[in-house]
Amino acid sequence: MTEETINKILKFRDDRDWKQFHNPKDLAISISLEAAELLEVFQWSGTDTSNKRKQEKIKEELADVVNYCVLMADACNLDLDEIVTEKIRMNEEKYPVEKAKGKSNKYSEL
Repeated sequence: MTEETINKILKFRDDRDWKQFHNPKDLAISISLEAAELLEVFQWSGTDTSNKRKQEKIKEELADVVNYCVLMADACNLDLDEIVTEKIRMNEEKYPVEKAKGKSNKYSEL
C-alpha cells in the first residue's frame, strides 16, 4: 500500500474528527467485525470456494478490513511496512521453502 493511500485513509478520518474514537480496543473489534463480514460473503456456499459473482462484495469488505488495519497501525504508532516485513521474515524461518513448499501443514508439523 502506498503512503498516498494511507494518507487518504487518515485524512478521511481526520476530516470527520473521528480519531478521538479510534482506540486500539475498538479498532481491533472493528477489524474483527469487518473480517466477519468478508467471511459472510462465502456463507452457505457449500463447496463453492470461488469468488465468482462475489467479487464486488469481497472488494468492499476487504477494503474495510484494510482501512481499519491502517487506522489500528496509526493508533498504535506502528509502521505497516516494518511490521509486515518483520512478520514475513519470521514466517520464512517457520516455513522454509524446502520443508513447506506445496504443503499446508502448520510449521510444527513440517
